[in-house]
Amino acid sequence: MHELMHGPTHTDDVIRIPGPVRSNPLLDTAARHNLQWLRAHGMLREERARHLYDRWSIPTLAATSFPDADLADLCLAVDQCAFYFLFDDQFDGARGVRPAEVTRICEPLLTTLHTGRAPEDPSPVESAFADLWRRGSQGMSARWRARAAHHWEGYFMAHPSEALGRAGGGTSPDRSAYLVLRRGASGVDTVLDLAERILGEVPAAAFHNPQLTLMRSLAGDAPAVNNDVYSYAKEAPRGDVYNLAVIAQREQGLSREAAFAQVRGEAQAMVDEFFRLAGLIPGICVSLGLGRDEGAAVLRYVDGMGDWMRGYFSWEASTLRYRPEGALPVDQPNYVEELL
Repeated sequence: MHELMHGPTHTDDVIRIPGPVRSNPLLDTAARHNLQWLRAHGMLREERARHLYDRWSIPTLAATSFPDADLADLCLAVDQCAFYFLFDDQFDGARGVRPAEVTRICEPLLTTLHTGRAPEDPSPVESAFADLWRRGSQGMSARWRARAAHHWEGYFMAHPSEALGRAGGGTSPDRSAYLVLRRGASGVDTVLDLAERILGEVPAAAFHNPQLTLMRSLAGDAPAVNNDVYSYAKEAPRGDVYNLAVIAQREQGLSREAAFAQVRGEAQAMVDEFFRLAGLIPGICVSLGLGRDEGAAVLRYVDGMGDWMRGYFSWEASTLRYRPEGALPVDQPNYVEELL
């Protein structure tokens, strides 16, 4: 582990989560596909960009988060994970403090989302997303598609609000406002939609059950909250205010180390609550009158959310993305190639 300003320094700082971290045996094949896919859509054109991307180990994130996916689904997961990081980094520079420009960039992606078509002469990001949405939504129910589209829209439109925060055009967020925007900007709801796509759709009676709804929030918020410690050195100098460690320092007067400890404690409490609630789900399925197949789909989804958290926490502790070796200087834009 590297020095504290770049993330946790002790093994005690790593989130404790029940169950083993498993890796999909198709990782290497999916990783080769991912590089081909990125190049096909105009990403990673330069060797420097490829070198930086390789250090992040994105295929490992997908393979440990979706250990049971078949090859097509694992390739989709790797590509989707790559998209999040490469897209987000495009706003870690001068355009990231211009909310109106960020809105203008994101609007064509919403058009693709609702029409299924990329713009004429698409940017690399527009081309890549059109392909992701086509592959991800293929064969899914209208109910799933509507929900997933809503989550993708929330992801894209969280970026202008993040830019507004960096620009100082709004009030500094408190914890509640932070959680609302962070959940959208992290894209985690689209990750959990992907888990449902891979593992099987969850019946509506269970999906909207309050315990399972809370578990989705916890499975999304715990990684996002904990990431604020790892990404602090990248975000804080660039003026990001939607970072819980930044908020804790501002609101409570905590030192950086104390803020990090508090944030990690919150993430751990979320994980613990998730697994407490998981023990209630089999009984809830019976009480809701779900059939054997429906109940099995719910339990696969619960297990899938657990795999997602295990994979994410494991990857986050080992990737070079949040260390100096895998990051660009904070006085420069945090991307090598223009993808917008």
